[in-house]
Amino acid sequence: MNTKVSLKQIERYPVYLNVLLSLRNSCINKVNSRLLADALGVSEEQVRKDLQIVSPHSSKPGCPRDVDTLINHLKEYLGYNQINKAILVGVGHLGSALLSFKGFDDYGLDIVAGFDIDPSITGESIEGKPIYSIFNLDNKIKELGVEVAIVTTPKDVTQEIVNKLINSGIKAIWNFVPIHLEHPDNIVVENMDLARSLAVFFHRINKK
Repeated sequence: MNTKVSLKQIERYPVYLNVLLSLRNSCINKVNSRLLADALGVSEEQVRKDLQIVSPHSSKPGCPRDVDTLINHLKEYLGYNQINKAILVGVGHLGSALLSFKGFDDYGLDIVAGFDIDPSITGESIEGKPIYSIFNLDNKIKELGVEVAIVTTPKDVTQEIVNKLINSGIKAIWNFVPIHLEHPDNIVVENMDLARSLAVFFHRINKK
């Protein structure tokens, strides 16, 4: 699809999906633009424009859409129907929480293993996911056949770990460490900056 999509639109699509999944769980089979617009705080026209990009079928104003069909279109567009296997490096408090989170399956992400330097946790498992030594990173990446990594390591070793991941064949990194990463242009890096998010959050609270 050649239609140009803004970052704001991409960020709205998972919210649409969550609303639709909630409707389906409530046994609601049809939805109109007004309900989705109210849920996201946007106009009905914006909803129609957003959904027109992900759905091959246009919708007339006032005509409800099928919830299951929209869910499938959104999952297909976002890549959630294709399972991406991933590893997690840095099994501290945050890493352990991410390994334990079962909701990633709904979004096409399957964390298959964790890696850490601490010998007291390597050889153990979290929610059935094995924890390996960081020193076996290269061999295990090849053995597991993964190209996606989640990084939750201490800041002072993160760049070194990222370099090892890239050299071992990782193509995409979801980074939870608040530092700038050096990486080749062909490597996809998504930074999840919790500190920045909190700063925006508290700024909004203070404005109230």
